[in-house]
Amino acid sequence: METIVIEVHTGREAGTFDLTPEIAAFVAGRGDGLVNVFVPHATAGIAIIERGAGSEFDLIEVIDHLLPRVDGVYRHRHGSEGHGADHVLPAFVPPSTSIPVLGGVMALGTWQSVLLVDTNVDNLVRQVRLSFLTSV
Repeated sequence: METIVIEVHTGREAGTFDLTPEIAAFVAGRGDGLVNVFVPHATAGIAIIERGAGSEFDLIEVIDHLLPRVDGVYRHRHGSEGHGADHVLPAFVPPSTSIPVLGGVMALGTWQSVLLVDTNVDNLVRQVRLSFLTSV
C-alpha cells in the first residue's frame, strides 16, 4: 500500500472541496487497484457526486435542512453554534470511500467527482489520506 496525506484549506464556510484532481494525480501510472480516500476528522466526510451543475450546493443545503445548526438541538455543544450537527454529519456523509483504479485512472462515472464535505467552520484546514492498494 502506498499512501500520502494532502491538506485542504476549507475556510470558515460550510462547503464541498473537489479532491478529484489530486486523487487522479496520485493514482496516475499506478496500474490497477483501489484508491481509498479517508478524512481523519470527526466532522467531515467524503462524497462522490456530480459537481459543476449545482449538486454540490444542493448537498450542503440538504445537510443544513437535515442537520440544522441550532444550539439546544444537540447534546454535543462546544464550538460554534450548532456544532453538534458537524459531529452527526459522518453518519450521512461517511469519512471514507474506495474507488476502483484501472490502468492508473479512477473508474468514476462521466459526471462523478470526489468531494470533501466540511460543514465545520471551526477548522480551517483538513487532512485527507489517499491510499493506493494493488493486488499481489
